[in-house]
Amino acid sequence: MSKVLTHIDGRVLLITINRPEVRNALDSETHRLMSDALDAYAADDELWLCVLRGAGGQAFCAGGDIGAMHAAANGGEPYVVPASGYGGLTSRFDLDKTVIAVVDGIAMGGGFEIALACDLVIAGESARFALPEPKIGAVAYAGGMHRLPRQIGMKRAMQLLLTGDSVHAAQALDWGLINEVVPDAELDAALARWTGKLTACAPLAIRATKACVSAGLDLPLAAALARQDTGGIAALETMRTSRDVIEGIAAFSEKRKPQWQGR
Repeated sequence: MSKVLTHIDGRVLLITINRPEVRNALDSETHRLMSDALDAYAADDELWLCVLRGAGGQAFCAGGDIGAMHAAANGGEPYVVPASGYGGLTSRFDLDKTVIAVVDGIAMGGGFEIALACDLVIAGESARFALPEPKIGAVAYAGGMHRLPRQIGMKRAMQLLLTGDSVHAAQALDWGLINEVVPDAELDAALARWTGKLTACAPLAIRATKACVSAGLDLPLAAALARQDTGGIAALETMRTSRDVIEGIAAFSEKRKPQWQGR
């Protein structure tokens, strides 16, 4: 059985980390397979949305496979993280398509960092999030030290980064780390609701929105607006000249559901 499973449902790609026996920890092969799956997602214009999950119901992802790291440090196979980062995502800065994390159980270390790199996060009530790297003499190297302060502010971020404390789903929601908490048994229904909302929107508009947000996040407001107005964001220019813009206006005028083509 593959360590990473993929399934396509209409416009949605589901990627499942399939190592429940080690709480979906990431060894070199798992990193590579996830990166390959996300490469395919990025390249396929027929796919509009990607969902990341962990198999087994106990963990989204426990982070890096410490056993594999220990073996590598003692002369075994090297522990390799792809250039695209943990899970093929944390250093993938050119992906303008949406990625949702569905967290069932724990998201620890690199698993939490993968969730931080997603656009949206849905969690079950039993979910817990932590960056415990300092407890084993390491740091949250896969983006945690930089994404966390940007997403929840310095003091809360430093609490998690310096102590390795975990937060439960309700607190993560309150802090703005995730978008929704539902009973564990209702995760599938919540995911269906979110994918329905997202695929009802024009895919090129979604891509253009993500690209503009990413491009302007670290710029002063005037500079961010100027950049989107000067043709410097490819996804936005593609949207502006697309058939879907015409279709959206026509559908609104005719009081009907738009038929998006993604072109």
